Amino acid sequence: MKLSVHQKAFAMVLSLGLVAGCSSTGETMGEDEYGSDVSAVDQDGGSTVYGGSDGSGVSASDLTEEELRAREERAEQEAMRNITTFYFDFDTAEIKAEAREVLVAHARFLENNPNQRVRLEGHADERGTKEYNLALGERRANAVERFLIVNGASRAQMETVSYGEEKPAVMGSSESAWAQNRRVELVFE
Repeated sequence: MKLSVHQKAFAMVLSLGLVAGCSSTGETMGEDEYGSDVSAVDQDGGSTVYGGSDGSGVSASDLTEEELRAREERAEQEAMRNITTFYFDFDTAEIKAEAREVLVAHARFLENNPNQRVRLEGHADERGTKEYNLALGERRANAVERFLIVNGASRAQMETVSYGEEKPAVMGSSESAWAQNRRVELVFE
């Protein structure tokens, strides 16, 4: 394959442009060049967030290790509470191991917020009779309710309801659809 002189020249210019575009100048910016009074990390390794020009703010380095751990735990608990749907295997009401830690976070939240109410909605896939699926959805909702009570929530905070197969999360007759329909949803009121 022969390349013309013009094609070779174009390839050279393109290569040089790519190399020039990827290189850095080696210059560094000074602290004042950003025009900000926010320091990402102070000398002790803690981050500081400033609220204004007077230098007041909150510094993570001012917190004790215990306070930092408590904040991290609260943040982790809050993140886990974003999970409100719990799935079940076929024809069982047994809570899966991977759901237990998240349910404990919900139980602690309910324990710490006695005025908070939650509705536990039990569901089943389309296989089986309507009556059987209503009973299975109820067993699943009751299993979650018992778990939450054992871990600190009050029975008065919860209401259980079963929809059986009547409110599928996913339409279809495949194992994937069925797996997504075998669930209990926590609906906080």
